[in-house]
Amino acid sequence: MAVATTTGKGVSVPVRLLHESEGHVCTIELRTGETYRGTLLQSEDNWNVQLTSVTYTARDGRVSQLEHVFLRGSKVRFIIVPDMLKNAPMFKKLGGGGGGGRAATKGKK
Repeated sequence: MAVATTTGKGVSVPVRLLHESEGHVCTIELRTGETYRGTLLQSEDNWNVQLTSVTYTARDGRVSQLEHVFLRGSKVRFIIVPDMLKNAPMFKKLGGGGGGGRAATKGKK
């Protein structure tokens, strides 16, 4: 099965960060309040994700261990990724300086 995992110019930074998180332990909270913490096996551009070795926490606090989970991207509220990814190359500035638009010259005489 082919999965769209291109990280070219057309893909946003959050999606690229999600793909970079593959192979790392992530925590995902769904809109329902349920949380899943496990190793991110695979992710798609629409935020569909597969986790392995999962700890599931229900809204009422019950905890279960699951071997494998697939979560639909449209149900995801947020994803916590490892801190080490804050130094990922996608957060570096790409090129020379500021915009130079109208606001850049405002107030200069």
